[in-house]
Amino acid sequence: MIVDRIAGWWDGFELWVAGLPFIPQFLVVLVGMVPISFAIAYLLDRALKVVQHRVGLAQHRMRAGRYRSARLAQAAAPVEPLVQPREHAQSGAR
Repeated sequence: MIVDRIAGWWDGFELWVAGLPFIPQFLVVLVGMVPISFAIAYLLDRALKVVQHRVGLAQHRMRAGRYRSARLAQAAAPVEPLVQPREHAQSGAR
């Protein structure tokens, strides 16, 4: 399976990096892993912005009454809280 091959390759890569002296380890991580981490973070940021935008559009359409089906509108309807909000007690401390 392809996942097993990727996991095996990654284990071998980790062992190779762990066997290097400190300075080459540092350079491999700095040159290789930092840009990859930034790329993953950038892609996740873009994907989550798209999801957030779509959720916002769905909420806007529901409020405007332009939802395609009543079932979707029901699923996206706000849920009433189960517990009533409490009032804050004043402690008298200054």
